[in-house]
Amino acid sequence: MTHTHRATADHGAPDDDRPRGFRERAGRYALLPLRVFLGVTFIYAGLDKLTDSAFMSATGTGSIGEMMNAVRDSSAVPALVDLALKNPEGFGYAMALGELAVGIGTLIGLLARLAALGGALISLSLWLTVSWQTDPYYYGNDLAYLMAWLPLVLAGASLFSLDALIAARRRTP
Repeated sequence: MTHTHRATADHGAPDDDRPRGFRERAGRYALLPLRVFLGVTFIYAGLDKLTDSAFMSATGTGSIGEMMNAVRDSSAVPALVDLALKNPEGFGYAMALGELAVGIGTLIGLLARLAALGGALISLSLWLTVSWQTDPYYYGNDLAYLMAWLPLVLAGASLFSLDALIAARRRTP
């Protein structure tokens, strides 16, 4: 017969903060790969837009203005596209800086739920405008990104995050 020994915090009391088995440990780390993927992806997307002069133009091949004009009539919410078309360059910079802020916040875990909410809203707006016409719907990636953000909106970043560090400092006298 095999016996296991659980870690104790003080004289025989189980340490409830520590995961007891592989499944519980894996559960604590389950959202970390998603957080890293989404954080890195959104940082890359923001930097890619900021460094692409063709994208940050109102007109021309590969520009934000051309893309918005192309999807305007097929989007679920043409009013959002019309809003972006009032100032395509400004909208492009806002999108790029938003993606960068969301990516950094998610990756380092600072205001992680708020960052995830921002990522979800960016993904939702892109789904309703740019990839709405994708048929079948599951070929469009914006809906998948929206769904990927939701667990992070709900759970935040409890491990390896500035949020966790700040919370731990608040608890200690």
